[in-house]
Amino acid sequence: MSNWSGKYIIGLTGNIATGKSVVRRMLEHLGAYTIDADALSHRAIARGAPGYQPVVDAFGKYILEPGGEIDRLRLGRLVFNDPEALKTLETIIHPLVEHAVDLMVQRATQPVVVIEAIKLLEGKLVRSCNAVWTTYAPETVQKARLMDKRDMSEAEALQRIHAQSAQELKTAAANVVINNVGSFEDTWEQVVAGWKEIPSIRETPPVIKSKTRSGELAVTRGRPGDSANIASLINRLSRVATRLSSDDVMASFGDKAYLLLNKEKDLVGLAGWQVENLVARTTDIYIDPSVTSSLALKTLMVEVESASQALQCEVSLVFLSPGLAAQENIWKEMGYIRRTPQTLGAQAWRDAALESQPGNTILLFKQLRQDRILRPI
Repeated sequence: MSNWSGKYIIGLTGNIATGKSVVRRMLEHLGAYTIDADALSHRAIARGAPGYQPVVDAFGKYILEPGGEIDRLRLGRLVFNDPEALKTLETIIHPLVEHAVDLMVQRATQPVVVIEAIKLLEGKLVRSCNAVWTTYAPETVQKARLMDKRDMSEAEALQRIHAQSAQELKTAAANVVINNVGSFEDTWEQVVAGWKEIPSIRETPPVIKSKTRSGELAVTRGRPGDSANIASLINRLSRVATRLSSDDVMASFGDKAYLLLNKEKDLVGLAGWQVENLVARTTDIYIDPSVTSSLALKTLMVEVESASQALQCEVSLVFLSPGLAAQENIWKEMGYIRRTPQTLGAQAWRDAALESQPGNTILLFKQLRQDRILRPI
C-alpha cells in the first residue's frame, strides 16, 4: 500500500529506450499526475542544487563544463564504467530525489500519481506503489532508438543497454506490462486498458467554458481521437508547406498535450504544450481568424497555466511566431515578458528553453510559483 493517503501510486519503470516517457505522458493525458524521477535526478545536481557540490567533491572538477555546470555525458561515461562510482553517485542523488518526489506527491491534487524511474525496483519508492507498470522493447529496438534519437554509436548504445538489469526482471515484477514495439495507437490501447483497471477512475476531464458576446468558447483537453481535426486546423492555419497527417498528430501525443478551443461545434484554436521537469512549454498556438485573437489567446492561456499549475510547474515558457509575439499588450496583460534562454534564472529553465525552442520563434516567460523543488539546502 501507498504511504500517501488517498493516492493511487503507479511505479513506472523499464529499461532505457523502451518508451517509459511516452507511456507516462499517455497516463497524464488520461488524468494522472506524473513525476519523472530521472529528470529530478538531473535537477538535483544542477549548479546551485543540493547535490551539485557533493558530486563535484566526489568526482572532481574533471566533470565540469567550462561554465561550471556538471557535464552529465562525461559523468555518465565515468559511472557507467565503474559500479562503485555509480553507487557513490546514487548515494548522493537518491535521497534528494526521494524527498522531492514525496513533496510533489503530497501536493498533487490528482488521485492517481505516476512515478517514472528507471531503477524503481532497486530503490525505496517501489514500497509506496500500489502497482508497477513496466515498458518493454527488444534489444534491437532499444539500440536503434538510442542510435537514432540520442545520436549514440552502436558501442555506446550497447554499453548503456547492458549496464542495466535484465528486462525480464522488471516484467516479472510488473502488474502491467506495456509492449512498446508497435504503433502509437497500439501502445495507447494498452495504456487505456491498464488505466481502466485502476479503482475509482474518472476518465473524462472537465470542460472549461468562457462566454463571449458572439457565442461560447469552450476549452477541452484533446485526445488521440481528435487527431484528424487537429491536423486539419493546423494545416489550414499554418504557413508551412509540409502537411500534417492524422498519424503525425497521433504520434505527437507521445510528446505533448493539446488544449482545444471550440466555438459551438467548431474547432477554432489550439495550444500544444508539454510539461517536463516542472517546466511548461507551449510550442504550438493556432487561432482561427473568425474569433477575436485577444479573447482566444487569453482563454487558451488561462487553461494552459491552470493545467500547468495542477502539474506543479514553476514556470511557463511560450514559443511564438513573430506575428503572435507582436501582440505585446495581450501578453503583458497575462504577465509574460520576452526573454532569451540564457537569461532565465534556473539551469533547468534554461535547459528547457534551449531544448524546446523551435526555429524562428520568440520566447516569452512567466513564473508560476516562487517556491521551487530542489532548492539549495
